[in-house]
Amino acid sequence: MTRTVSVVLLLLSLNTLAQDTLPKFTAYTRGSDKVIISWTNNYPIVTQISIQRSYDSLKLFKTILTVPDPTVPQNGYLDAKGTNPKMFYRLFIVLDNGKYVFTQSQRPFWDTSRRMDSQKPEVMPENNARQRVVIAENMAPKEAELLKEKIQEAIKKTEPKTTIPVEKPKPAPEPERFFIIKKRDTVIMQLPEKGFKSFRDSIVLKTRDTMTFRSVDTILIKPFVPKEVFKASKFVYSDNSGNVVIMLPEAKNGNYAVKFYEDDKTFLFEVKQIKEPYLVVDKTNFLHAGWFRFELYDDGKVKETHKFFIPKD
Repeated sequence: MTRTVSVVLLLLSLNTLAQDTLPKFTAYTRGSDKVIISWTNNYPIVTQISIQRSYDSLKLFKTILTVPDPTVPQNGYLDAKGTNPKMFYRLFIVLDNGKYVFTQSQRPFWDTSRRMDSQKPEVMPENNARQRVVIAENMAPKEAELLKEKIQEAIKKTEPKTTIPVEKPKPAPEPERFFIIKKRDTVIMQLPEKGFKSFRDSIVLKTRDTMTFRSVDTILIKPFVPKEVFKASKFVYSDNSGNVVIMLPEAKNGNYAVKFYEDDKTFLFEVKQIKEPYLVVDKTNFLHAGWFRFELYDDGKVKETHKFFIPKD
């Protein structure tokens, strides 16, 4: 009976896992729930690099980290909070003049770097080489474990007897989180997480602006816009009864006239050659309640343009 054998690739590298050059990057799994993302940056100008993940390879990506310094030639991130080892990862890169690029999404491959017995120190071969076995996803777990044991035995036989104990590397600290602060559609600053509380308090206590989260790492500031308060004219206004008063203390010495309009600027009528300092225009001349506009002229020149309101009876 013919049996299909899954492909197993044994990689021997002289250094640690090679970092791909942007826009390519490396994503692999260590342990049960840790994903390492790494890359080499050869772009001359980079203003932002964000790491994103999703359950789908094409959509629903969410930013989990924006790198504090995107210009570092070699960089990486340890994601210890992923809920599923089969999630997709990609990078969002902002270049010069606002240009940007999304890298191709990829799932992290499973890195089964050789581990010695937990009671023995981890050793490195004399040539400082690392042995790594990458197993195809379609291989059964039992079959994979059996094959790894055989490969480890073969490696032990070829290793020199003299070994140098190597200390286990300390876990990389979580990179500092940064927030992008926007006012309307303009980015005004980037703020480290440790300075967020004082910034938030200054907005809440010293201004009437509104602060909202637009995404996990983006904060939107909405400036307070006061409502317009209507202030009636001191020359033409409606009194308590709804009639329109024309108050011109210098009427006898001037050549005043008032043109009245609907609120949509449709002309109604004009009162010419006003010589009385106090004149009342009956509200029935305006035919209905609501807002009206007027233009006050002095010797043919516009002195004031304003509006008034006639309430319903």
